[in-house]
Amino acid sequence: MTECDEFSFETRLLHNQHKIDPTTGAVSVPIQHASTYHQFSIDQFGKYDYSRSLNPTREALEDVIAELEGGIKGFAFSSGMAAISTAFLLLSSGDHVVITEDVYGGTYRMVTEVLSRFGIEHTFVDMTNIDQVKKAIKQNTKAFYIETPSNPLLKVTDIKEICNLAKKVKALTFVDNTFLTPALQRPLELGADVVLHSATKFLSGHSDVIAGLAVVKDEKLAKKLGFLQNSFGAILGVQDAWLVLRGIKTLHVRLEQSQNSAIKLAAFLQTHPLVKRVYYPALVNHPQNYLQKAQAEGPGAVLSFELESEEAVRLFVKNVKLPVFAVSLGAVESILSYPAKMSHAAMPQAEREKRGITNTLLRLSVGLESPDDLIKDFSTALTHILTNQLVFQQGE
Repeated sequence: MTECDEFSFETRLLHNQHKIDPTTGAVSVPIQHASTYHQFSIDQFGKYDYSRSLNPTREALEDVIAELEGGIKGFAFSSGMAAISTAFLLLSSGDHVVITEDVYGGTYRMVTEVLSRFGIEHTFVDMTNIDQVKKAIKQNTKAFYIETPSNPLLKVTDIKEICNLAKKVKALTFVDNTFLTPALQRPLELGADVVLHSATKFLSGHSDVIAGLAVVKDEKLAKKLGFLQNSFGAILGVQDAWLVLRGIKTLHVRLEQSQNSAIKLAAFLQTHPLVKRVYYPALVNHPQNYLQKAQAEGPGAVLSFELESEEAVRLFVKNVKLPVFAVSLGAVESILSYPAKMSHAAMPQAEREKRGITNTLLRLSVGLESPDDLIKDFSTALTHILTNQLVFQQGE
């Protein structure tokens, strides 16, 4: 325990072991570009020898995320998928993984097209249904992969229940915590073994870096993952590590603002006649609303919604002004995405539709704009759809 542990989460974002540089007193972590380090003895090397193995700037980020997640060791990778892929290397040929069915498209691609080539089996399952999860377990099940809230349907999995189930069969539990970050959800405290992040998203928060993070709480597992990080070599560069460190300092205020706006926007969309359905854990009609409140400190700032037709989606995207229409999420600007052709393009259409990821679904990551401006913008775009429908009906 450090002297900072007594403080709240938002204070610890700023006041941690890397608050100041011990040599100069600088209030920003130094960027150490060196790829290699002089050794002063042939018999005993220093802490740093080659930056793929360890770099002081990357190490600072790894220390900070480990502290925030409540783990003992953090690992920084060149992307979220690099972190996920390296974690999957903990498995061996002949192993089996149970995985959230509406998982991020890149994770789906890794599991179905890469791990399968190396003899690692998988079963996709609706992890909100514990009976289905139990039925998916095999004698060779060695890992459970949870994404909660899931991408893009915002399903909420009971982390503690799945972790308990995993322990009974001596399997690991991986949790992708990208949507909520440790500001809102800390899976290690609920029993998870490995927490994963696309730090590209809320942790860095400015659409200017690609990065991935992993955190573990077990010393033996830390050594295994550290070995894989060094062997596979998909480490995060020092400039990017510094950018994530800087982004983390404002995580609390950014996420709080974005989440409050998302709550207002979800309520607006839910009452609009042109919106068929809204997926967001804060809504009282969300099937796992109670669970989200129990295991997390908020619903997050990402929601999805369905319109009545693909043509309506096209008109909405064409007429909405404030969000950028792009891949990714978790930034200061609102980002509107089309999962069918963006985040989940790697998933075949039949598999998408089976999971409810339709061509009428849009995903929104709410940024720092005024929520009233966003609502006005969305209302105007939806009105364009209604106007177009009336014109079409009159033409008939």
